[in-house]
Amino acid sequence: MSDVDEDLRATAAEESGHDIYDEDGSVRSDFLTMVGAAIADRDTLFLRNNVARLHESELGDLIESLQQDQRYALVHLLGDDFDLTALTEVDEAIRMQIVDQMPNSQIAAAIGDLDSDDAVYILEDLEQEDRDEILAQLPFTERVRLSRALDYPESSAGRRMQTEFVAVPPFWTIGQTIDYLRDDEDLPDSFSQIFVIDPTFKLLGAVDLDNILRGKRMVKVEAIMRETNHPIPAEMDQEEAAQIFEQYDLLSAAVVDENGRLVGVLTIDDVVDVIHEEADEDIRRLAGVGDEELSDNIADISRSRAPWLAVNLLTAFLAASVISLFEATIQQIVALAVLMPIVAGMGGNAGSQTMTVTVRALATRNLSIHNAWRVVRREAGVGLLHGMVFGLLIGLIAGFWFQDVNIGGIIAAAMLINMIAAALAGILIPLLLDRLEIDPAVASAVFVTTVTDITGFFSFLGLATWWFSIS
Repeated sequence: MSDVDEDLRATAAEESGHDIYDEDGSVRSDFLTMVGAAIADRDTLFLRNNVARLHESELGDLIESLQQDQRYALVHLLGDDFDLTALTEVDEAIRMQIVDQMPNSQIAAAIGDLDSDDAVYILEDLEQEDRDEILAQLPFTERVRLSRALDYPESSAGRRMQTEFVAVPPFWTIGQTIDYLRDDEDLPDSFSQIFVIDPTFKLLGAVDLDNILRGKRMVKVEAIMRETNHPIPAEMDQEEAAQIFEQYDLLSAAVVDENGRLVGVLTIDDVVDVIHEEADEDIRRLAGVGDEELSDNIADISRSRAPWLAVNLLTAFLAASVISLFEATIQQIVALAVLMPIVAGMGGNAGSQTMTVTVRALATRNLSIHNAWRVVRREAGVGLLHGMVFGLLIGLIAGFWFQDVNIGGIIAAAMLINMIAAALAGILIPLLLDRLEIDPAVASAVFVTTVTDITGFFSFLGLATWWFSIS
């Protein structure tokens, strides 16, 4: 590459400003073009000046926007200037593609500069052999901290916590504590609480930084400490921990082991990630989609989605078998074949609405045995109201359409029945699955759809068969 090209690229990057995003939130195409050209030309100066300076989340978005072959090339060209934290901001598939191409020695060197929670996030997806090799290259204290965090169950508070924290004994004075905070170079870069522990590291309490700054130097820490707000067991599921943060408006919380000893701290930035992940997971599971990423290939996505499509196929045959019971009636009255998808479709949509609200309420623990029946009665009332309103509407339309008041009355009655059934299925099925300790977000949709299809077809065709047999 000529010096002229390099100067033009640098000038274009400078003129484009520091914002790498378009108005729609995607990475700017001109910036992507410049980065792609710099990678092709191995222009490390441009990449260090315009890419290495990016925030970890911006760098993660840039990596996801690059072509697959460009991603590792960028990491390789940046070398020690590449912030490994950016890999916590990308899809798992992309992260593994990059990490698999990096030497373990390079990962180990970069891991040492990360917060422990980010280091664990990257290490937990590696093969055990590679993980052990990387940990072996770390200093003893850091290796022990990360190994202990990795020993906790996946999706637990112990996996999410930072093992870097500030802890002091209760007999220290505020003056001693302030001097310690100023002089010790191994403390975390940022923190809002100081924890108070006994010689066995058992958690006694906590002191907020503002109380330290406002107190007199000779006052002892135990005089201003408070009982720790809701310490979180390391084995607790991360979603439960996030709910504690939400309920009590916490910025950080101590994480303790089974003996009440302080092992880490959970902070609000990690909890925000947990809330986002759990909500995203619930939405995917409601649609019968597994733990897939946008960067996954066709085979991986197919394996994730196919099992629930197969279950849907079986339930579709159940609904079809109900239709076959009324084959003779359908042959005599063609209007039934035209109208019956309306009854099943409306019931399916109504059931999905109730199911979505119920599953989310169960996930956030807003729905429990104490208020379940009140909510069931409310949803049944909503189903009754919708059944009457939409049943009357579709009955009038069908009656005018086919010039047959009987058809209008039959479909109106079937709509009423199916809307009530949909509302009850949408709440009772998730409640039952939750009681059986089956994830309602995964299994509810299939069963709710089956109930509304079968009820819709059976009520509509059954009422038609009965009515025309007596008239």
